[in-house]
This record gives sequence, C-alpha cells and structure tokens, in this order.
Amino acid sequence: MQPRIRTVSMALGALLLIGAAGCGSGSGSGEGGKLDMGIAVANISLNFAHEMVLGAESAASHAGDVNFKAVGPPNTDGPAEVQLFQNLTTRAKDGIVLENLDPPIFTRPAAQAVDKGIPIVALDTSPTDGSKIGFYVGNDNYALGELMATEALKRLGANPRGEVAIGVPNPGTPVLDSRAKGIADTFAKRAPGVKIVGPFQTYSDPGQNYSAWSAQVNAHPDALAFLGVGDADSYNLAKIKKSGKGTWLSAGFDVDPKTLDAVKDGSNFVTVDPQHFLKGYLSTAMLIEAVREKDGKLPEGWFLSPGAVVDSSNVDEIIARQKSAEAAYQWYEPAIDSLLGDQAAQLKPLKDAR
Repeated sequence: MQPRIRTVSMALGALLLIGAAGCGSGSGSGEGGKLDMGIAVANISLNFAHEMVLGAESAASHAGDVNFKAVGPPNTDGPAEVQLFQNLTTRAKDGIVLENLDPPIFTRPAAQAVDKGIPIVALDTSPTDGSKIGFYVGNDNYALGELMATEALKRLGANPRGEVAIGVPNPGTPVLDSRAKGIADTFAKRAPGVKIVGPFQTYSDPGQNYSAWSAQVNAHPDALAFLGVGDADSYNLAKIKKSGKGTWLSAGFDVDPKTLDAVKDGSNFVTVDPQHFLKGYLSTAMLIEAVREKDGKLPEGWFLSPGAVVDSSNVDEIIARQKSAEAAYQWYEPAIDSLLGDQAAQLKPLKDAR
C-alpha cells in the first residue's frame, strides 16, 4: 500500500456524501488515472454508517488518487439503497464497498455489478450466495452478543432469576440476529434461571425504536435487563430508564455520542463497539490494494474485524477517539497496521461468517 498521509479531519457526526481525494500513484478509470470508487451504506443518518464512511474515506485519502463517493438513504430503506448502489456502479467503476441490512434484495444488483467487472467488497453484512461477492469484512457478531451477555451476568450476581428482554432493530438481518442469538445462548448456558423474552423488533428509526422499547418496558416491568443489538437501542433504552427511574440493566451497541454519554453517566452498564471506522478503513484499503497491486483480484472469504466493550473504565478514551476522523485514525492506526500487515491470519471461510 502507499504511505498514509494524515489529512482527514472531518467530525464523526458529519453527513458524508462527497468523495475524498489525495495524492499518490496508480491507474484507474477516472480523470488523470485516478481510481473511481465508493461505498454504499444502509442509513447515512445513523452513527454506525457515519463511522464506516469515515473509515472508508480515510483509507481512500491515505492511499491517494482516489475519487471516492459515499451514498446511502437518510432512513433504513433497502430498495432506496439498491437504487443508490446501482447509480454508484455507473461512476465507481474501479470498486465499491457495500454495506446493507437486507442482503437478499442486493443479490441480483451485486451480481450484475460483478459481471460488469466492478470489484465489490461486502462490509458488515455477509453477502448472499448468488451475489457473486466473495470477500466480506465484518465482526463475529455472535461473539459480540456473547460479550454483551457476559458483561450483564457480571452485574446480575450469582444465579439470577427473572426475565431479560432482547431487541433487534431489523429482524432477518444476519449480523443483528447473530448478536441476539449470542446473547440468548450465553444466558441459556450460564444462567438457567433467566427467561429470555424476545427478540422483539425495535426498528432502526430512532422514533419507532423509542416507542418499541417503551412498550416492552411497560410489558415487562420486573425484567432484570433490556438489551438491544442496534444503534438506537442503546441511547433510547438509557432515555427510558432515566425518565422512568428504572433499576434494570440496559445496554446496546455502537458508539453514538448519546450512547457514550449513557455509559459515562452509568445509565447503560456498557456498549459493545463493533469498531465500524476500522471496518470501513480495512475494507477500502484492501479494495484499493487489490485494484492497484493484484489486477483487481480480492481475497476470498471472511476477513474478521474485532470489536470491544466500552464501559466506565475506558469511555473517556473512546469519547476522545470519536472527536474527529483524524483522532479515530490515530487511535486505530496500530490495529490497522497489524491487520493489514498479516491479512491471511484474519481470513476465515465465508460460510462461517456470523
């Protein structure tokens, strides 16, 4: 890969709908030999997508000579993202990173893009068999669910008894279902006195999410914990808990600023960080490397990207990391160098992705 130039300073909360370009070498379809590339995400308004975009744009800027475009609907809308993705294929002919929450409806559009010779990397959600995408960058989401359940059990004491409610914003999305299954299975193995209720659909739209969780809290007033596996779950559970003076445990995923505030003030005992910036960076860096150095041939399989717990012991550090894309890159740089330096060590069979 080309030497990285630290030029990105955009805030993590900004809407990123324009491309990043740097200086470097390499040939491509764009003007002056620049590569024309891009990323499509499921919901440009939510934090998880912001971070993936920022990581991707940071990698493109560091590589240099890349015209990079980010697209995504303002709300989770699979058909709208399909249209945006198809539009992107007309300009990002040198490669696309594709994140979505409804893999089946992307099967044909993705296959058509691959047939046109566009290298496609699946990000965060594993591709369907018929999509012709053979390379995926994502977490072990089942393990992240296990991690959340383990943290909850540390705080519930020995032999807890009662209900634990689980919420999934978009049931049927493999990564989210895997997280919920990891939570449920861990409780079943380690706390047989706990009854899992759900998973319930909690929706990714923040307003719908708040209403869905409010209904579940009212329906299960004696629950030990309410655990969500999505972005809005985290901060909405904290809001409901504070307003109702709840004593139950609450937690979710991702590092939206409101979520980090909830961990810092103790409303949520943890949040699980899938490290979306890192995934966005890795997927784009490897895409650029494949096009420039390997005639467009991407690796085959599942590239396992790590995640981590954010709690009271490290929340201030993560808040500082989230201040800007430059701060995020500096924080992630050792991991980026390590993971890209030994890519084979992270490759797993695509069929094992969860």
